[in-house]
Amino acid sequence: MIYQKQFVKETTLTAVGIFFVLLAILVSTQSVTLLGRAADGRVAVDAVAALIGFWTLNMTPLLLVLTAYISILTVLTRYWHGSEMAVWLSCGLGLKNWLRPVFSFALPLAVLLAVLQLGVLPWADMRSREYAEILKQKQNLSLVEEGVFRELGKKNGRVYFVEQFDAEKGEMKNLFIREVDDKNRDSVVFAKSGNFRLDNNRRTLVLDQGYRYSGTAGKGDFDRVSFEHMELVISTVPKLNNSERHRHAVPTLELISSDKHELQAELMWRISLPLTVLVLSLLAVPLSYSNIRSGNSYHVLLAVVFFLIYQNGLTLLRDAVEDGKIPFWLGLLPMHILMTACALLLLRIRSMPARPFWAALKAALPGSRR
Repeated sequence: MIYQKQFVKETTLTAVGIFFVLLAILVSTQSVTLLGRAADGRVAVDAVAALIGFWTLNMTPLLLVLTAYISILTVLTRYWHGSEMAVWLSCGLGLKNWLRPVFSFALPLAVLLAVLQLGVLPWADMRSREYAEILKQKQNLSLVEEGVFRELGKKNGRVYFVEQFDAEKGEMKNLFIREVDDKNRDSVVFAKSGNFRLDNNRRTLVLDQGYRYSGTAGKGDFDRVSFEHMELVISTVPKLNNSERHRHAVPTLELISSDKHELQAELMWRISLPLTVLVLSLLAVPLSYSNIRSGNSYHVLLAVVFFLIYQNGLTLLRDAVEDGKIPFWLGLLPMHILMTACALLLLRIRSMPARPFWAALKAALPGSRR
C-alpha cells in the first residue's frame, strides 16, 4: 500500500541522518580518548586511525538499535502531530496495521545486526588486538636511537644503549644494558648485536656474542659470563585468543559449544541485540502516541524509560549468567518477553485514544470487554 511505502521511505531517510549524527558524536569522543592514550604511550601512534575504525565497527550494533528505535518514534510522532493517525483511526483501522511497515523497516536491520554480532565483530575484535600489538612492536623499534640511553621495559630499572642501529633490518650493534637482578645486584651486559622479537606472547630482546657482569658496586665481587646467545624477557603480552580475557573475539560456534558461564553470557548478548531491534520497533508504535492538543511530550520521556529498563535489564541478566546464578535461557528470554507483552498491551491501549488511559488499560487487559 502507498502508506507502507511512504513510511518505509521516510523512516529510512530519517534513520540515515540519525545514524551518522550518533556516529559522529561517538567517533569524535573516542578519537580524543585514543589520542590521549597515544600521547601517554599506551597506544601506538600509527594504530590510532585503525583502532578508531575497529571501535566504530564494534559500536555499530548499538547504533543500529538506537537508530531503528529513534527513527520509528520520530516518524510516527510526526504522523500523530499531523493528524494522519487521527484520520487512520477514524477509518476503523488500528495501530496493529502499522506493524507490517514497521517490521519491513526493522527486519533488515535486525538481520544485519545478527550478521555483525555473530560473525563479523568477533573476527574484527581479534584483528584489532593483533594489529595493535603488531604496531606496538614496530613502535618499540621506532624508539631505538643511536647513542641515546633509554629505558627497557618497566621492571628491574633496565636501561640500554645502542651504538649503531639498522632501522630497515631492525638490528642493533654494540649494545650496553644495565639492570638490577633478583638478588639486588647490578648486572651489566655487553653484546655485539641484538634485535627485538615477539615469541609465544613474550616480547624479548635477543642478544648475540657478549658478556654479562653481575655484582655489587664497591665490593669487588663481580662475575663475568660470556654468551653466544641470550634472551631478555621485556614483557609478557596477553594471549590474543584467550577466551576468558577476550571473550568478544571468540567465534560464535565456540560459544555455542562452550559450557563456561562467561562465554554463555557473551552468546546471550550477541543473540539479544538483534531481538532488541525487533522488540523496540514494536514498542515504538504505541510509544509514538502524542496528543497535540495537550502540548506535552511525555511519550518521549516514556520511550527513554522503556529503553533504559530494557537495556539495563539485559545487562543485569547477562551478569547473572556470567556469574552462574541463572541458566542461559533464563537470562535470554525474560526481558524480551516482558517488553513484547508491554508493547502489545500499549498497542491495544493506544488504539483507543478517545478513552481515558485507565479506562483504555482496563479494556485492553486480556479477558475484558471493550
